[in-house]
Amino acid sequence: MDATVKRAAPGTRCYQRRRPERTLWYRTVQTHFETWLERSTGQFDESPPAYVERAFRRYLECGILAHGFARAHCDECKHDFLIAFSCKGRGVCPSCNTRRMAETAAHLADHVFPRLPVRQWVLSVPKRLRYFLQRDAALQGAVLRIFLRAVERCLRDHSPGCGTSAHIGAVAFIHRFGSSLNEHVHFHCCVVDGVFEADGEDDEAQGVVFHAATGLDAGAVADVQALVRRRILRAFVSRGLIDKGDGEEMGGWEHGGGFSVDASVRIEGTDRAGLERLLRYCARPPFALEHLQQLDAEHLVYHSPKPRPDGTRDLVLTPLELIDKIAALVPPPRAHRHRYYGVLAPNAPLRAAVTALAAVPVIAEPKPSAAADTDEPRHRAASRYLWAMLLARIYEAFPLACPICHAPMRIIAFINDAGTVRKILDHIGESTLPPRIAPARGPPLWDAVADFGQAGNDPQWDTSAQPEPEFEFDQRVAW
Repeated sequence: MDATVKRAAPGTRCYQRRRPERTLWYRTVQTHFETWLERSTGQFDESPPAYVERAFRRYLECGILAHGFARAHCDECKHDFLIAFSCKGRGVCPSCNTRRMAETAAHLADHVFPRLPVRQWVLSVPKRLRYFLQRDAALQGAVLRIFLRAVERCLRDHSPGCGTSAHIGAVAFIHRFGSSLNEHVHFHCCVVDGVFEADGEDDEAQGVVFHAATGLDAGAVADVQALVRRRILRAFVSRGLIDKGDGEEMGGWEHGGGFSVDASVRIEGTDRAGLERLLRYCARPPFALEHLQQLDAEHLVYHSPKPRPDGTRDLVLTPLELIDKIAALVPPPRAHRHRYYGVLAPNAPLRAAVTALAAVPVIAEPKPSAAADTDEPRHRAASRYLWAMLLARIYEAFPLACPICHAPMRIIAFINDAGTVRKILDHIGESTLPPRIAPARGPPLWDAVADFGQAGNDPQWDTSAQPEPEFEFDQRVAW
């Protein structure tokens, strides 16, 4: 989010503009991105895709006043402050990732999920199959459909009074990352804990009947896991991704064979705050800025919330290795972050009736003056939240409240002209130049040798010469 909120006095909070150039992640990208771009050959065949480079370069401009800003004004005390533009990128910028996470969770909690119990179903597959899922979006969709159909079958069996035409309502999140910055495709699905049927013979009837699920224990979850395991292996064999013999062998492995289904998290229908926290967890970005720390001049430490396979939680990386891992987790363009299923699907006949049960509370936005009525459009999509209202929802502090007189403020201008930007920043004492991006560097060892040779005028430090081997090398041995 494009803000930090600090407590100014007991019981009050004030908005302060965030300064990304002071964070460790920004300084790492600022110093080492050009070098990584020159040497990057690990995660990609030749060079990073264009969308990865674009995401990093836009992040280097996010939150920097020298690239433009909006001006907020208080009509009471004439106080002004500036709000820097955001990059709206995915995967690289912690601020924009957080905003997208919060906006997604707020929309689903306010406008999509009815006030009914919601259970989280999580599916993980063996490492041997994750390689194919990481690079095939169609295969991801096929595996997700297999999983949700098995869940729907289970909820029908445990929902008394429902018929064969009953359907679930679910929102599925495809995670392409693990907790230790690794590539790990798995699925988090928030499913209404029951099934829905139309109230009448016509599916397009306005009414809907909900049948709550009961008796959903560990045995039922184990049955879902066994069914999903069998069907996914069959799908991989039919697509020619694994041999039939390998599929039968993996189907006979003990302890789930690498497949894992968890359904232990359940949110009651009245706990809307808990539902929103769960949705934020499901929509979370691939990494958290607060888990990154500086170890020494050449290494960083990323603290994983979950222990790694070797039992450790700290991942020690060089700056280039960290950028390499984050770049591999940047989602490609037009890749869906979440998908709707069942009665919550876009064209489902019962979607309107089910989402109407969400009962969105009407929150009146502050209007400081009559002129503000014309600033915002009359019709706004339900999935779009105002920047100020989203910050107020997260930090419990309205950012467009004057820090001096506490009166409502309003946005009066968006300034992106370079000359005007320089004049305003120079007037208020802010830097008129963006942070300098360090150029690409050569290997540190050769740079040090070259500098030493130039300083001492020692002919033995000739970087163009290759030292002779200490022993005679017989090429016939190598051949």
